[in-house]
Amino acid sequence: MTTEKRRRVPREAVVTRTERLTRDLVRVSFEGDGVAHIPPLKFTDSYIKLLFPPEGADYAWPFDPDRMREEAPRELWPVTRTYTIRSLDQGRMSVDFVLHGDSGLAGPWAAQASPGDRIGFLGPGGAWAPAADADHHLFVGDESAAPAVAAALEALPHAAAATVILEVTDESVHIPLRAMPHVDVRWVHRNDAGEGYGVALTRAVRETPIPEGDVRVFVHGNADMIKDLRRFLFVENGVPRERVSISGYWRTGQDEDAWQKGKKAFVEQMEREESETAWAGSQRT
Repeated sequence: MTTEKRRRVPREAVVTRTERLTRDLVRVSFEGDGVAHIPPLKFTDSYIKLLFPPEGADYAWPFDPDRMREEAPRELWPVTRTYTIRSLDQGRMSVDFVLHGDSGLAGPWAAQASPGDRIGFLGPGGAWAPAADADHHLFVGDESAAPAVAAALEALPHAAAATVILEVTDESVHIPLRAMPHVDVRWVHRNDAGEGYGVALTRAVRETPIPEGDVRVFVHGNADMIKDLRRFLFVENGVPRERVSISGYWRTGQDEDAWQKGKKAFVEQMEREESETAWAGSQRT
């Protein structure tokens, strides 16, 4: 018995406003029927997959991504770029884009977007939200994770306790965050030491004691920092895995397509190494 693969139905979003939040960050607001029919979000890491023609293609939105994959040569297949929904309110959706000059697809598109522009998207998806009754939250990430961290802070009670450690290029590009009395925000500036993505951030997290009690942890960003921070959380500090959301949103030197193809093997290798490290540690005690 064979089953037909379920077709994905893209939605359309219409740009209504753009706002330059920092030198490297632009917020694009969308409306339209495709946005209006998104149900209320359950997760603060909710994301959409924006649909783009590949570089050099001679077509533009609207298009059916599944039909294009069935009928067009591989080099003309549409590509997706995943972005966190920063906010969704009364039929308006906002998405924050990190800009990297002219490289990539989504960043240059967002930098040039203007009201009336249309784009297709799939989703939303999502899997995590902060626990209102937790004793403490630890949020860690780079620019790619900042929208999810910001959304999580806005979902917490005003009196919630949290530590936020975010890595950005330098102090000129600090990202707007909700101010709360028991939230400690620590900025890590990548350019201060001229280090690669995640190096200074990993060091900052390792220098931060894990609070006692029911601590919930959200760590997302460059995949190259995830391996060390998983070891720090799970192996060295014994943080229960069910209290942690940790994953690589992207990896240095790879576009999203390449990273997604190799992500499963990357995670499996990390888990094997963690098990081996934990076993070796148990033999020494």
